[in-house]
Amino acid sequence: MDNTSKKEAAVQKSVIRENIEACLVAIILALLIRSFAVQAFKIPSGSMLETLQIGDHILVNKFIYGIKIPFLKSAIISGKKPEHNDIIVFIPPHDPDKDFIKRVVGVEGDIVEIRDKQLYINNKKITGGYEIFSDPSVMPKNSNRGIRDNFGPVKVPANSLFCMGDNRDTSYDSRFWGFVDLKAVKGKAFMIYWSWNSKNSGSFLNYVRWNRFGQIID
Repeated sequence: MDNTSKKEAAVQKSVIRENIEACLVAIILALLIRSFAVQAFKIPSGSMLETLQIGDHILVNKFIYGIKIPFLKSAIISGKKPEHNDIIVFIPPHDPDKDFIKRVVGVEGDIVEIRDKQLYINNKKITGGYEIFSDPSVMPKNSNRGIRDNFGPVKVPANSLFCMGDNRDTSYDSRFWGFVDLKAVKGKAFMIYWSWNSKNSGSFLNYVRWNRFGQIID
């Protein structure tokens, strides 16, 4: 092999190596961003209607509540604690293999109570304007699912949250399975980046909810 051929082979190897290195860096950065900064989630159910629609794809801020070591749930850099009305993604206590998304209605020390569907926090009636009720009937407390409409009062323990879906009559939330541990919180939902309506009955273009692109979640 002459010198020219050797030089061309060396240049080609250098280009391949650079491309491989660039790909590895991109993969590492993507994993770091997903683990510590922002993660995408899809809304699979109607428990957060009308705030979040089935088929919404959302972005979740993972560092706002502190930077955690993946899998260990231990914070290496502390952040602020979730507040009332934050919409959060978390691992529910009854099913550690799933991610839930709900609204924070009670924080540490709050007294939570539901009387005939109406939420009370510290004996104060809370009406946020985001909650909906699909069932006009009110279940008595002593019925099978009475805690849906009449619950508590209970006090939120330290380092815990009480969370509910905005679609109050169909949401499986803290009323049924208890409090959310702060360590189980993955992050705060902040934006819809894509929305797909699989139940659309119109044209193909109507499958996409164009008006929801870039919508801020609150």
